[in-house]
Amino acid sequence: MKLNQFRDVVAIAERGSLRAAARHLKLAQPALTRSVQELERELGAPLFERRARGMILTPIGQAFVRRASAVLTEVRRARDEAEQLHGGTSGKVVAGLSLAAHIALLPKALAPFRARYPHVELHLIEGWYPTLEAGLKDGSVDFYVGPRPDQAASSELAQEVLFENLRIILARKNHPLAGARSLGDLAGAEWATTSVTFRAEEELGQLFAQHKMPPPRLALRSQSALTLMVALACSDLLAMVPIQWTDFSETSDTLTPIPVKETLPAPPIVTVRRAGLPLTPAAEFLLDLLRRHLPQPASKIKAAAGGGRTASNKSAGKQS
Repeated sequence: MKLNQFRDVVAIAERGSLRAAARHLKLAQPALTRSVQELERELGAPLFERRARGMILTPIGQAFVRRASAVLTEVRRARDEAEQLHGGTSGKVVAGLSLAAHIALLPKALAPFRARYPHVELHLIEGWYPTLEAGLKDGSVDFYVGPRPDQAASSELAQEVLFENLRIILARKNHPLAGARSLGDLAGAEWATTSVTFRAEEELGQLFAQHKMPPPRLALRSQSALTLMVALACSDLLAMVPIQWTDFSETSDTLTPIPVKETLPAPPIVTVRRAGLPLTPAAEFLLDLLRRHLPQPASKIKAAAGGGRTASNKSAGKQS
């Protein structure tokens, strides 16, 4: 097997046809056909089903492409690492960050990273662990920073706690329940969540049960922070979100926290990366910059959060 055959198969799988892959790779289509046919003969099985409108992977092809993509990613990473260790400043870093990590950690890390690695292509993905786990395992994502996964990371991945965290309740400005000071005052409200699993009902339900309240009425579930912001701003929905959201300037004119007296625990913020394989120098540098700007301890955040909107902004301002 040759690396160019891995490249060719992945290109066809990603673009869906020989013609599109040949155009992308700047190769003659017959040369690309020969490359794939030679690999299929070596493997003793077809990788694609040829159809009138393109090519789709066979089950064997799907398995092969997963491995081939990981190999190509490692080759690219090895090239980047060698170049960066030699003093170079080019390459690529792919990092998955939750919105809390974007707000609390990224602002002070971005400028020094760009100064040190001005030619590195930085690909930042806003997301949660369930949407990034596959990329972490196959190497297409260098690391994740965000809420700790519900389940322990697999043996393929290493997890490190960065800081403990708290939640706040967020609502639109002039919400009918803006004056609430306890969870009990919010009985009957409808809630939205950014959870991508079914843990939202479980977590909120347990919290409400602890305070002898009926289960929360979940009216909206989103995998997008932007969707949640729009939904909160344009309705009477409430959301329980990491406290870092109070420092998100784009929503400060439309959304406000409701400072209830109860402590609202949140999963700690962690970083997850592949175990046993080093990051490239550029990726390691970015992760180190994020570590340098961790927010203050949860106890201090709680004290600030208890003072309402102004105190919350002061607390979050120190975190960004």
